[in-house]
Amino acid sequence: MAQLLFDLAEKLRNSPALVDERGTTDWTQFNRRVNQLMAGFEAAGLKENDTIAILSENRREYYECMAAATHSGLRYVPVNWHWVPEEVAYVLENSDAQALLAGGQFSDLAAETLARDDCPQLRLTVSMAENVPEGMQDYEEWIASYPDDEPEKSSLGGPMFYTSGTTGRPKGVVSGSFSGEDKPVALMSLVGQAITGTLGLPENGRTLLIGPVYHSAQWAFSYLPLLAGTAVVMRHGFDAADTLRLIDQHQITNSHLVPTQFVRLLRLDEKTRSEFDGSSLVAIWHGAAPCSSKVKRDMIDWWGPIVWEYYGSTESAIISTISAEDWLEHPGSLGKPLESVEVRVVKTDGSLAQPGEEGQLYFRSQMGTDFEYHKDPKKTEEAHLEPGVFSVGDIGYMNAEGYLFMSDRKIDMIISGGVNIYPAEIEGVLVSHDAIADAAVFGVPNEEFGEEVKASVELSPDVEASEQLAEEIREYCREHLAGYKVPRSVDFEESLPRHPTGKLYKRILRDRYWEGHERRI
Repeated sequence: MAQLLFDLAEKLRNSPALVDERGTTDWTQFNRRVNQLMAGFEAAGLKENDTIAILSENRREYYECMAAATHSGLRYVPVNWHWVPEEVAYVLENSDAQALLAGGQFSDLAAETLARDDCPQLRLTVSMAENVPEGMQDYEEWIASYPDDEPEKSSLGGPMFYTSGTTGRPKGVVSGSFSGEDKPVALMSLVGQAITGTLGLPENGRTLLIGPVYHSAQWAFSYLPLLAGTAVVMRHGFDAADTLRLIDQHQITNSHLVPTQFVRLLRLDEKTRSEFDGSSLVAIWHGAAPCSSKVKRDMIDWWGPIVWEYYGSTESAIISTISAEDWLEHPGSLGKPLESVEVRVVKTDGSLAQPGEEGQLYFRSQMGTDFEYHKDPKKTEEAHLEPGVFSVGDIGYMNAEGYLFMSDRKIDMIISGGVNIYPAEIEGVLVSHDAIADAAVFGVPNEEFGEEVKASVELSPDVEASEQLAEEIREYCREHLAGYKVPRSVDFEESLPRHPTGKLYKRILRDRYWEGHERRI
């Protein structure tokens, strides 16, 4: 039996479960199609603990594939569709994938990948495109050839996300929460209910997905609530005005956004903003990238105290949360850690930091779960202080009241004249300037001080770059920051290299300034 969906299908029947640009799948249909997929996976020779890869735009079938894998004991890898064939082939090989299911928009990318000499041989390749590439099976024809009867048995499968690192090959993150032969399928239902409660989502609500579901945060904030009965309305891309329309049209109750999306929403014209109702919204969550205080305050002023923030990572899941009211009283905080998480702040000498002292953030799940990097025991060991206690390289502190603050990523820290400078604070000031749409701050070589502060900025529409504007920006920083934090220079970029989840690929900007230097910092 498809345990996670059968009861929901019996209860919700013809209510929408999944909605995209192409149509709607109700709960009964969702359950039946997942049953067909499970039969198809079995017929292809896929067995427990095998791996499938999904290379697709946000669409209803994506969730069908994940749900079928969850019930079939399969590990599924959501593949970043920004990658080129070489990168996709690497992940297929590294993850030991036995099958590839491709969405319509990325079936050509899948076909190019499969044609490469370094792409592993797969048991199953399926396309959701109207014109299916040669050598791949048509998704609808494939599942139609299998019965929709409830399967006799099921076993728990789960995701393996690949981290979008700034250097080297991406690494697969294997979570102890979704792996292990002793875990029943029903566990995922409990996880879905738990996260729905943690996020304050209503029973049988509606999620709006407008970020790539291949990212762990977008997956967690949509797929897990789905397993608790929350429908998912999705779009492949983000459009600010369309987002407001979708919220009102579908009576959306919750969504996960990134700060860049906040900025674009806030810059909509007054008429468009005034026509937005938004009364159905219960919780808007944001994370994945730092958000400037001004942008967050403006969103709270507009949408009310429904704007929540979380801190976490692919490796750790959610570490802490904070409500709008709490954040207004403790601006900049990431909230208090969940009761199930222990946070340790470790200074450079290895000692535990006192309240207010910065250090590297380490975490331990009180539930006993941990993670490992797939096929990379060295990196797994480097991330751990001791078994079960790990870090993702963030620098921060806990205040006396137990609130968590993050200063920056360890890799991004600038040391100038022996003084530690954290770019996140400077970037927060820069993006509050009306002329700036996006900003990155990093260290570049300086003969005297070792490093100096450099800012690369993306300008708002209709703003022209000039030396005068660069000086105005630096003067603006001087008004808000200590002198040693003010960028020594400002570069103008057509666009900054950001991942769709909001993560900034700062190394792409930074590395060109270090070419020819023996050192990297």
